[in-house]
Amino acid sequence: MERKEFKNWIALLTRDKMGTIGVCGIAFLLLVAVFAPLVANGRPWCLVDHGAWKFPALRYLFAPDSTEPLVEKVFNYALLLSPVAFLAWRLRRSAGSPVKYAFAVFALALIVPFIVVKHKMDKTNWRQYKTEHAAFAVFSPVPYGPAENVAQPYEPPSVNHWLGTDKIGRDVLARMVYGARVSLAVGLFATGIAMLIGAVVGVCSGFFRGKFDLITMRIVEIVICFPTFLLLLILMSIMMDRGYTQSILLVIAVIGLTGWTGLARITRGETLRLRGMPFIQACECLAIPTWRVMLFHILPNIIGPIMISFTFGIAGAIMAESSLSFLGFGVQAPTASWGELLRQAFEDPFAYWHLTLWPGVALFISVVSFNFAGESLRSSLDPKEVG
Repeated sequence: MERKEFKNWIALLTRDKMGTIGVCGIAFLLLVAVFAPLVANGRPWCLVDHGAWKFPALRYLFAPDSTEPLVEKVFNYALLLSPVAFLAWRLRRSAGSPVKYAFAVFALALIVPFIVVKHKMDKTNWRQYKTEHAAFAVFSPVPYGPAENVAQPYEPPSVNHWLGTDKIGRDVLARMVYGARVSLAVGLFATGIAMLIGAVVGVCSGFFRGKFDLITMRIVEIVICFPTFLLLLILMSIMMDRGYTQSILLVIAVIGLTGWTGLARITRGETLRLRGMPFIQACECLAIPTWRVMLFHILPNIIGPIMISFTFGIAGAIMAESSLSFLGFGVQAPTASWGELLRQAFEDPFAYWHLTLWPGVALFISVVSFNFAGESLRSSLDPKEVG
């Protein structure tokens, strides 16, 4: 997407207060997810022990100590790339193409350490190490990891643990911060898969019409007949029984492969509307290949409804992941998840109010932000409201 197009989309999203609130909420969630290791980390970023300099946290950006390393690496890659991307964006006018080429080379080279660096077990209590060795250390504002047992179970909010602790003594704020990564990963990637499948099926069905359209739409209707959440539960239970351990990837795949039907019907309708337009007929008269007509002439003209569906779909995917995790079929411990924190408070929501309130607020902010942005985008692209 070009810079001018990006600005146009932002302008559409922020044309009213609702859209502005939504964009600000989304930006906040993205910043928390991307910069999570800088906000909450049990390892110091810099430690000086009698003249010896150490950087314990740096290695684990490339080889995360997590049961879901792929998702962690994606966000850590974004964390390391973002300052360079910002610098390249600031220098784009003065330096021009060389900056773009240098940034592209750096972005590709940055992938290498994520592949080369291997995970290394480290059970050192760095906070205790700092005290015993009288060392100087620079920790994150929340000096705890999301999987560390650092206090008594179910502690209420305090000076040491701002949002309290969970059922086995892990810091809730640290798990909330890393839970944002899980929610956004599921929301963005699962909806991306659904958008890709739905757009391809809808455009092909509307363009080719005839028997292909008839058969494709009957398949879509069969999938729609299944209760979506029940289908998610069934597929998740089957896959978990088969021993799949990458639960986030499993949740993304299941939600993505079951959530494309609505978008397929929308894109089919839009494609049927454009199919009879003079510019499409002119393309056919000029013998332009079918794939070019669909990719460069039809798809750009229906991108608005696709983006609206994508924005609303992210909110739905986040809620689906949290619901699955709340029922025990979603992201599995020790991976942090907002739905899993809510599940811990199920026995007594009022006694463990801090496990009910904070994940609930986070889910509220996420869903409202994406829904506000989607509603603002819908009203901006609606010709009746624009006129």
